[in-house]
Amino acid sequence: SINVELAAPDQFIPVREGWQERSPYITQVGHLVVRHFELCAQALAKIERGHEQDRLDVAAMLRLHLVTPSDIEAYYNAIESTLYRYPAIDPQAFHDAVMSTVHGSK
Repeated sequence: SINVELAAPDQFIPVREGWQERSPYITQVGHLVVRHFELCAQALAKIERGHEQDRLDVAAMLRLHLVTPSDIEAYYNAIESTLYRYPAIDPQAFHDAVMSTVHGSK
């Protein structure tokens, strides 16, 4: 009953160095360690993809305080200069979606 998606945030957006260390631990089964991908990167990848389920996921992450609006904005600011490496991203549309998410629709 678990949704497993074989897609990582770094397939959609640039991620910050050291994301592995910021990836929250879930469990260990034998030698297998299971972690979430860094949560701010997850949120930003979902914002960039923009599917309805992605929007709901980000809203839940914010509601559950897994990430904060300021965390998301700071992470976006840290990766903004490297967006050119992802030609599928419309930088202005991504920026607007991030700002709408963290500051609300104006």
